[in-house]
Amino acid sequence: MKIAVIGGGPGGLYFSILTKKAMPDCQIDVYERNKADDSFGFGVVFSDETLGEFLTRDTESYDLIRSKFAYWDDIAVARDGDIVSISGNGFCGCSRKTLLQLLQQRCKEVGVNLHFETTIEDVSKLEVDVIVACDGIGSQIRTQFASDFGTKIELKKNRFVWLGSTKPLDAFTYFFRSTPYGMIVAHSYQYEKGMSTWIFECSDETWQKVGFEVENEESTIKKISEFFKEELDGHSLISNRSHWRQFPAITNEKWHKDNIVLLGDAKATAHYSIGSGTKLAMECAIALSDAIVENRTDVQAAFEQYEKLRRNRVEMIQHAANVSLDWFENMDRNNQHDFMQFAFGVMTRSKKVTFENLAIRDALFPKKVLADFNKKLGTDKNTPAAFTPFHLRKMQLNNRIAMSSMGQYSAENGLVSNWHLIHYGARATGGVGLIITEMTAVSDTGRITLGCAGIYSKEQVVKWKNITDFLHQNSQAKIGIQLGHSGRKGATTKPWEGASKPIEEPWELMSASAIAFNEKMAVPKEMSLADMDTIVSEFVQATKNAEEAGFDMIELQAHHGFLLASFLSPLTNIRKDEFGGSIENRLKFPLRVFTEMRKVFPEHKPMSVRISATDWAENGISESDVFLICEAFKKAGADIINVSTGNTVSNQKPQTGRMWQTPFSDAVRNTVHISTITTGYIQDIDQINTILLNGKADLVALGRPLLLDASFVRNAQAYEQYQTNDIPNQYQAGISHLYPYKGAERKMMEGMKRALKPESHKKS
Repeated sequence: MKIAVIGGGPGGLYFSILTKKAMPDCQIDVYERNKADDSFGFGVVFSDETLGEFLTRDTESYDLIRSKFAYWDDIAVARDGDIVSISGNGFCGCSRKTLLQLLQQRCKEVGVNLHFETTIEDVSKLEVDVIVACDGIGSQIRTQFASDFGTKIELKKNRFVWLGSTKPLDAFTYFFRSTPYGMIVAHSYQYEKGMSTWIFECSDETWQKVGFEVENEESTIKKISEFFKEELDGHSLISNRSHWRQFPAITNEKWHKDNIVLLGDAKATAHYSIGSGTKLAMECAIALSDAIVENRTDVQAAFEQYEKLRRNRVEMIQHAANVSLDWFENMDRNNQHDFMQFAFGVMTRSKKVTFENLAIRDALFPKKVLADFNKKLGTDKNTPAAFTPFHLRKMQLNNRIAMSSMGQYSAENGLVSNWHLIHYGARATGGVGLIITEMTAVSDTGRITLGCAGIYSKEQVVKWKNITDFLHQNSQAKIGIQLGHSGRKGATTKPWEGASKPIEEPWELMSASAIAFNEKMAVPKEMSLADMDTIVSEFVQATKNAEEAGFDMIELQAHHGFLLASFLSPLTNIRKDEFGGSIENRLKFPLRVFTEMRKVFPEHKPMSVRISATDWAENGISESDVFLICEAFKKAGADIINVSTGNTVSNQKPQTGRMWQTPFSDAVRNTVHISTITTGYIQDIDQINTILLNGKADLVALGRPLLLDASFVRNAQAYEQYQTNDIPNQYQAGISHLYPYKGAERKMMEGMKRALKPESHKKS
């Protein structure tokens, strides 16, 4: 077999070493357009996990790398003079130039042919079985066949420049510096004796205000050295083609074409803030080598195996990198937090690291974060964040865990039943701090399905009061009712009867504009002024009914494309009158509804508004629209915003994952400065605590986790060994069983996590 490797970076060289070792008869030629000793950038980073993989794959390469690396166990976060170190992380830095020289040396030892200062203009002229395209971010091969690979390149917002320094560092350190122009951060680490890497990053707005220039290295160094004179401590900055750039997020729908396969940055990039670029390239090199060795007579099968094995992992790393990058793109907003909370945000920004993960690495740091959180509340320093109290107006919640509004579709003529009594009652006695009911219609034609609850008749009020009375008599939970109108998404079958399709005899639908939700649904009537007056009166009456029924809070449904939400999104509101066009106009009717409701609901009781902070569709609602909407509801008397996303249009493309909606809650809470509720694939108490300690939300609402686990909160309290005072007398005897059981379970899990932690590769 003949293999041509285009690009002499770490990924291409390591692939060549492994493949030549496994197939000595294979001819491998590496073509690099630069000189052997050229290198742009300074250091590269590897984790203990990656080093362990290198050790098992090629001991000689591992020993060479290990002989030259600088190892650190700590990550430090510094901001304007404050600093905290977090131990137990296990990373090493190595000079990129040295790494290339070591891998080149190893290539020669195993018989790989290296060709420097050689540019391959036309890959079709290469008479080889496999062409490995690893020619970097600006890959000419990938660019030539971009349509075949399905290449997408998105330049991220922040600006960054890669510099070096003689400043010694004993930890990987994030130096944040507040300037009159905005915040600038240095991602800094030592990679060999007397040399450290410094990647400086800031928003484009800050970059413009400072007056940086893309290629003016002298000016860049002069200005940055002044900002970071304390951190540099008299040491100089060093440039190496150090031009300001925007990070290119590169993805490819296919990783191979004919006999060409992509590797390294040519295939996929991961933002440097999680230190995964070189790691990703070399780990993918391992997988590609394995695939070719196992399928040496079938190149296509090898490529498919490589992609199948690595695509999910690469996309996971890219997602984590993008989440991490998003934190840095909003570091000016994050800067408002107290230092320990800020540092905790840095450490947990990618969502892979949580409060408990940190505690396994360094028990002291998360304790400090929690103690600071509780100090502000006046609660015991060890109280888990989820179990701290929270109040809205005169409503006091026992904890920060809420039940999200989840339709049961089990009402008859809008009347709730014993099903609802048991459903809400079990979660309340199970310890949930705030129950938010399923969307409850303000009229019979405001229902989504025939099984939806309503509160537009006296009989319905009585049925609801039966539930609120039970909760208040038997638990410390508070209960809020979500009032809404289905709009163009009404008169549909129940979910288990077929989603989003109309019932046999649907009523007339109405919406902001005459646009059907999907091809199955009827085109709704565009609401007239008279219709608006009717809807306002229905919401006002429902508000009065909710008070009579004994609810502690009201949440207004203005999300997921239902009636009020249809006014807010430009995708569903194309009106030409005063209620369409600008966001100020689109907001008028929903705001009028809320304002009239607030007037008739007791002043001491809070009100929430649930919104969709993105439509997950092109030309949908913008972030600036969302901030304006939330600001308007805040001024009108809203106490908290329940931040959801999507379901506005049927062609949405949401980006789901664990805690996937939390960034939207974070943005609203810390820009508009209003309390928020977050939700979306939040599964355990550790994630809840992490979200709250980060200041991304004030309450965390669970949906599906509570459907089959009414005692989620009780299990979490036992897991945390938190002694609560709200367990009903009838269930007190269960404490002696559940608490020891969950405590032992936690210790076992923590022991397993410690055992699975990669071994340290620190040089003795």
